[in-house]
Amino acid sequence: MNGIVIVDKPRDWTSQDVTARLRRVFNTRRIGHGGTLDPMATGVLPVFVGRATRGVEFFEHAEKIYEATLRLGVMTDTEDITGTVLEKREVTISEREFLDILPKFRGKIQQIPPMYSAIKVDGKKLYDLARQGKEVERKPREIEIFELTCLEFSGETARLQIHCSKGTYIRTLCKDIGAALGCGGCMEALRRVQAGEYAIEEAVPLAELLETEDPEKYLRPVDSMFRNYPAVTLTAKQESRCRNGNSFSIALDDGTYRVYGQNGDFLALSRVNSGIMSTIKSFFDV
Repeated sequence: MNGIVIVDKPRDWTSQDVTARLRRVFNTRRIGHGGTLDPMATGVLPVFVGRATRGVEFFEHAEKIYEATLRLGVMTDTEDITGTVLEKREVTISEREFLDILPKFRGKIQQIPPMYSAIKVDGKKLYDLARQGKEVERKPREIEIFELTCLEFSGETARLQIHCSKGTYIRTLCKDIGAALGCGGCMEALRRVQAGEYAIEEAVPLAELLETEDPEKYLRPVDSMFRNYPAVTLTAKQESRCRNGNSFSIALDDGTYRVYGQNGDFLALSRVNSGIMSTIKSFFDV
């Protein structure tokens, strides 16, 4: 079986837990996931099965959309509600004050990764150091917040929708917003509602996948992750050159294309430059 299943990850499961269980469901060890979700987070987790795992590398750069709850006045060591509380402060922030601070966090911003993360410093994962009670200097990284909207404000909590680039830590964003307001804050809940091309409406609850007798029906074709790129069907001669890994002439504008063979099989993601098509990544059976 080959394809992509869009899982609605439940709370308290790691992304690795999900792929480990689905290896048994799909009876293959060739499985990978697109974009790690923290155990407390729920929502869209694309899982790549069989030959579709060749597409995981493209998903590393996919934009994401989240719905997060920010708890104001509470600061923790993990920057989310599951951590040890470091400090509590009184919250006297009005909705207007809250909305006025959000523009500072839109666009390209610098973010310091949390200690409780899998980033490595000098070959050691930060969360391993954090569990030893150590804290090391982390270099800020540039991320981009394309959209940041307040969906609901209750005084001590705010529900946010965040459309962001890869590498964004939502709990760090929550912490930083709280710090900018002067009362502190941490992430109370997180749900990923879109990852790349895949939205929560397409996701299947993990429990349903674990109970099914026909897992193949949940698999989406690998080319679905490239559906925003135009499709092109090659001639027989062009297809032969594509399957042999060769570049060839083609009358198309410069850009990236989904490439199909004469029988409709998805062959590759390819790029055209000055009338020459070359393969970025092939997906056909050898």
